[in-house]
Amino acid sequence: MKIFTIASILALSLTTALPTIAAAADKPVVGLAMKSLANDFFKNMLEGAEAHNKKRGDYELKAIGMQNETDFESQVNGVENFITQGVDAIVIAPADSRAMVAPLKKAMDAGITVINFDVSLDEQAKKDAGIDLAFVGPDNRLGAKMVGEALAKDLGEGGKVVIIEGNPGADNAAQRKLGFEDAVASGKLELLDSRTAHWETEEANSVFSNMLTAHPDIQGVLAANDSMAIGVVKALDAAGRKDIKVVGFDNVPAVAPLLKDGKLLATVDQFGSQMAANAIDKALEVVAGGPKLEGWIKTDIELVTKDNVK
Repeated sequence: MKIFTIASILALSLTTALPTIAAAADKPVVGLAMKSLANDFFKNMLEGAEAHNKKRGDYELKAIGMQNETDFESQVNGVENFITQGVDAIVIAPADSRAMVAPLKKAMDAGITVINFDVSLDEQAKKDAGIDLAFVGPDNRLGAKMVGEALAKDLGEGGKVVIIEGNPGADNAAQRKLGFEDAVASGKLELLDSRTAHWETEEANSVFSNMLTAHPDIQGVLAANDSMAIGVVKALDAAGRKDIKVVGFDNVPAVAPLLKDGKLLATVDQFGSQMAANAIDKALEVVAGGPKLEGWIKTDIELVTKDNVK
């Protein structure tokens, strides 16, 4: 018997529950490709995109997501399906910054407008493929530095910290690690260890538990997203450790109570519920004959602590 996870059922329902009737000639079709729908960040992104679609009412939205953060093949297949369906635009947060270049080039060769948002595609991979594609998204390195500096300020010089990294193949994971390292250097912290947990809560719980065993003197944790920060907090609760400070990235709704009660020191809001909607607006402008996007179109970020959490 095949067992379906909640995330896989949600991903399947997205492809079937959305409109399947062919769009009118004056109503373009936008394919939205997100990462894991088990992650609250992308659930919120989907809700924001659906609300945006309902509000504008002048385009058809087809949305897909992944079962988990390493389900790269499903995103490749989703893009291939969008090409087969002949959508007018593909708006994508790539799961892998290199692997997604080839299928997106295929889409562009087919005359489909492609907007890369949230996670930047690899510059060298784009150059090798002969494509020039703008990026719409936040400064992940700056955001990670901001939240890392909040931790450094709390701990003081010499504070002992570890980093929980995102997917090694994703540009935003690399940028956030660099931002954390910037904060470690500027705050004169001591970095004890740095390991990936692939953006996943349970993996972060396990990875950090092993770190804590190896380094019981850890004082702070820099988690590259809130899902992993939640896994770290669970591990700390299980270990009865209330002396270790944790920071994350994304400001998903689930961390609001953790910020308020001090279990999470800070996170970074990159306004995920608006991100896909904004990228869709830009895609529709290009589809309507507007100028091609170029370079890096930066989106907002904000440090969130118990003082400004909503």
